[in-house]
Amino acid sequence: MARKGANSPTRGRKLRSTGTKARAHIGRADEPRAELEKKLDARTRELAEARTQLAEARGHLSEALERQTATSEVLQVISSSPGELRPVFDAMLANASTLCAAAYGVLWLREGDAFRIQALHGALPAQQWHTGALYRPAPDVPLGRITRTQEAIHIADMRELLGYQRGDSLSVAAVDVAGQRTLLLVPMVKDSETIGAISIYRTEVSPFSEKQIALLTNFANQAVIAIENTRLLNELRQRTNDLTEALEQQTATSEVLRVISSSPGELKPVFDAMLANATRLCEAKFGILNLRDGEVFQNVALYNVPPAYLETILSRLSCLKRRTAAQRHRRYCRGSAAIGRAGEKGRPTRHPISGRRNDR
Repeated sequence: MARKGANSPTRGRKLRSTGTKARAHIGRADEPRAELEKKLDARTRELAEARTQLAEARGHLSEALERQTATSEVLQVISSSPGELRPVFDAMLANASTLCAAAYGVLWLREGDAFRIQALHGALPAQQWHTGALYRPAPDVPLGRITRTQEAIHIADMRELLGYQRGDSLSVAAVDVAGQRTLLLVPMVKDSETIGAISIYRTEVSPFSEKQIALLTNFANQAVIAIENTRLLNELRQRTNDLTEALEQQTATSEVLRVISSSPGELKPVFDAMLANATRLCEAKFGILNLRDGEVFQNVALYNVPPAYLETILSRLSCLKRRTAAQRHRRYCRGSAAIGRAGEKGRPTRHPISGRRNDR
């Protein structure tokens, strides 16, 4: 019975039916797993892209923070050094060189057909590059070209410059002595006129990015604003000083006139007030007012004269008075003798002092 049941066709059909159902179940289980793997791969790619975007965003944020910090530092220097351009140029050039990953930097101001170095960054050879150095560029070198074009000049390899190949002194020194390779030069423009330029250099052939070009251009614009603000501030200071000086002179004149009106017929208080105001307005330490009396000058007013110097003056005056008295006595004796001789000879003569004729 058991064996018969095992060999039954009905049981075989049941077993085949069960196997078919099992295979179908396994197939349905495999399909969700493949979909999950696809979804997992997609999510992994999305996560990688998100991480890349986050890294880029962090990089942009870091660059923006560095630019903002650099700008804040420059503005701080401008506010703490009103009317002074040198510290502003130094801070501006140092920040621009650092943010643009440059080895050297130079800030130039134009003087006619020449450019003068106002600020330096990096260990450039002092013989060719030092503050105050004046350079007259040829028309085909970058500094000469930027005066006309007023646009940024970007040279990937300075060894390809025509100026270097024909032996321009500064170009040859830049390449062969300083080891400069990549150059970025931007103009400083005010009222459609090139008033200066900022140049930064790398010691390897590595072109600057568009962001770095824009950043250096922004620093050049800030330099123009700083120059204009300094000019206006210095003009304002000069006008203020002129007005203050005019007011002080007017006040001093009024004081002297008041003394004159309050002391009619007296010269001493007038001289004292006049000398005191003149010494103060001329920013002198002390003053002396002298009046000529014949062949000598007499001190009629003194202001803040040091005691030692006053003693020297009085001593010299005493000696001068004695010497003058002696000279007058000798002239008198000579005149008297001449008068006596003329009287003896019976002819007119002229007195050596008074110039009057004496007829005997």
